[in-house]
Amino acid sequence: MTTHISAESSAVELLADQQAEFRSQRASSPAERRARIQRVIDMLVARCDELVEAIDADFGGRHPGYTTVNDVLGSVTALKYARDHLDGWMQPEQRTVFAPYDQLGATAAIHYQPKGSVAIIGTWNAPVYTLMGPLAGVLAAGNRAVLKPSEVVPRTAQVLAEAAAEFLDPVDVAVVTGGPDVARSLTSLPFDHIVFTGGVAAGRSVLENAARNLVPVTLELGGKSPVIIGRSADLDTAAFRIAVAKATNGGQLCVNADTVYVPAESLESFVSAITRSYAELLPTVAGNPDATAIVDDRHAARIDGYVSEAAGLGARVEVAPDEPISTEERRRPLRLVLDPPESAAISREEIFGPALVVRTYDDLTHVLDTVNSGAKPLALYYFGRDADEQRTVVDGTTSGGVTINDVLMHAGMLDAPFGGVGESGMGHYNGREGFLEFSHARTIFESPEHDPRREWGMLPPYGEGYRAAMAAQITP
Repeated sequence: MTTHISAESSAVELLADQQAEFRSQRASSPAERRARIQRVIDMLVARCDELVEAIDADFGGRHPGYTTVNDVLGSVTALKYARDHLDGWMQPEQRTVFAPYDQLGATAAIHYQPKGSVAIIGTWNAPVYTLMGPLAGVLAAGNRAVLKPSEVVPRTAQVLAEAAAEFLDPVDVAVVTGGPDVARSLTSLPFDHIVFTGGVAAGRSVLENAARNLVPVTLELGGKSPVIIGRSADLDTAAFRIAVAKATNGGQLCVNADTVYVPAESLESFVSAITRSYAELLPTVAGNPDATAIVDDRHAARIDGYVSEAAGLGARVEVAPDEPISTEERRRPLRLVLDPPESAAISREEIFGPALVVRTYDDLTHVLDTVNSGAKPLALYYFGRDADEQRTVVDGTTSGGVTINDVLMHAGMLDAPFGGVGESGMGHYNGREGFLEFSHARTIFESPEHDPRREWGMLPPYGEGYRAAMAAQITP
């Protein structure tokens, strides 16, 4: 095994080596693919404690139990699911042949072929899973991969790079480290597919770079995921589940609740319920190891700035637990910003932290109009028992995914695609859809021995009745 790679020039060499290996062996057996996946699983199992400690240090406080579940166990589970199902996914799909060749013995099938080498650029909020989740489908499809962890979590990136150097063959899976310059270099190279998880502005840059080489791209971005609380909802249950979501990873999840729409007459009851629920989960924030810190000073200042600006513009702010903001660390309480003006940054920008916009409504139609007038979100949530209203919300909106009567849950499905739409992303991974995302669907038609076109007058020189015979086939 080689040492990990950090120089941009080495990324070029890695890609060349992986693509040369692919050209020499385009097909790989299920056993070979399972073996590659298993080596990644073995790496994560062996380095679990180091990864957990590194992420805790990078965040300045993230509970080891949460990291174990979200980043390590979540990754291992996704990899195992792909390992255990790829045999079935690889099977050719028979397709119907057009007449009259279907009667003459022709066959057609779709074969799923590896694309080659895939670049996966992860992000900091789930620094292991945003690499390993897509990698499961990439390896199941028979590809190679170059992974780049986020530079925002340098200790984690270093552990991953050293682990990959020990456990993985770089012609199969390699890790490169570095900052935005390395990411720009990677996305400018002629990979066979690129996966990027991050913000919208960076996603646009990735797409622009990839376009120069016509490289297909999977973008997992984010957005202002709305929560719609119907009048038929159990308000206490909705408040508790939203509080759990906002306490998870300090609210730093791309599918986390961003804006809650609550009936006007239920506002005070909802505010009371969610502040109570959040304070039960985290009775104190400062110094509490159960509370995840905001990842760095820049993001902490960004979120503090959003809240301060909205308050200065006249928005009401409620805090849970109600305690002073610590200047010694980056842990923050949940701050509810009620009906801020549309001009406020918190109304326009993805929050990505322990703050939440709460807006009131009288007519659900106005809520749907508001949601649909903005960028399509990565996630949408509805709480309520009214089946007709639920159908109206789901059918009347567009989002990457939906969870009903809870938050975050759809993103954890291994047997269903996860991805965005519009500004929240493109493409998806997880399960068979991830396998398909990273495969080339290749149609293979096998012609019958007998070709009747000449005897039917369908080849030159054409007879006088040819056009009339063909026109007769055009029917309503």
